[in-house]
Amino acid sequence: MKKWFVAAASVLMTLSLAACGSKTVATTSGGKITESEYYSSLKKTSSGKQVLQEMILNKVLDKEYGDKVTDKKVDAEYNKYKKQYGSSFSTVLAQNNYTKSSFKKNIRSSLLLHEALVANTKITDKMLKTQWKEYEPKITVAHILVAKKSDAEAIINELKKDGSYKNFAKLAKEKSTDTGTKSNGGKLSAFDNTDTSLDSTFKKAAFKLKQGTFTTEPVKTSYGYHIIYSVKNPGKGKMSDHKKELKDQIINAKASDSSYMQKILSKEFKNGNVSIKDNDLKDVLSDYVSSSSSSSSK
Repeated sequence: MKKWFVAAASVLMTLSLAACGSKTVATTSGGKITESEYYSSLKKTSSGKQVLQEMILNKVLDKEYGDKVTDKKVDAEYNKYKKQYGSSFSTVLAQNNYTKSSFKKNIRSSLLLHEALVANTKITDKMLKTQWKEYEPKITVAHILVAKKSDAEAIINELKKDGSYKNFAKLAKEKSTDTGTKSNGGKLSAFDNTDTSLDSTFKKAAFKLKQGTFTTEPVKTSYGYHIIYSVKNPGKGKMSDHKKELKDQIINAKASDSSYMQKILSKEFKNGNVSIKDNDLKDVLSDYVSSSSSSSSK
């Protein structure tokens, strides 16, 4: 999930509540601290300015794309994270200063930004064809990792006698040095061409395998020597069958391009007719729009 303005949840709540009023925030033996005093101090900090940027952006994007980001979509995304972290989900939220409600607000902000990205990105046939060259479908493989090439070659010879996945899984449990996967027969989580966690040499060899086959030469990476078995590979197929996936990959790549995202944010801020009324904060959006576009009227 991409988040372009980062600020602590506690700061977000306090800035949201702070108004130029005389309500007391805290009392001390030396006197009280009012909301207006707190606001005046907070707005001068980088965190306070980041939160204001985020609040303005959310207002602008919500007006433009809010109807596309339904509660159902937010809940679906929330449940993905909940499933991913399982029983530790509540702990992860707490460690990151989130409640269920504030995390859902964060998700909604990200989805709004995604809608803005999609709306401002024209995907051409040329872009699709370029992405198609890199495209590989999501596959599932298992591997056996050993330290020596000779050990890998010996395992390959055993697999040539019985190349079933059942035998591969048995050998993985017996011989693999990858303690994280050996108990599961060496199976890895499914991945496609957008994966950045696996070694490129490993991925290249894995994508070449047809389902039900294994590498007949050891695959060397910085971890050692691998024998890879293709558990599931649907095949690349035709580009026309994967246009949605290709578009999603293009959009996700754009989301990681900070200069591209800055252009989109600049456009959205300008279209949002933002007017900063606090003269001390007149340049809060200066990285995105000219100061004259966001300054207060006099």
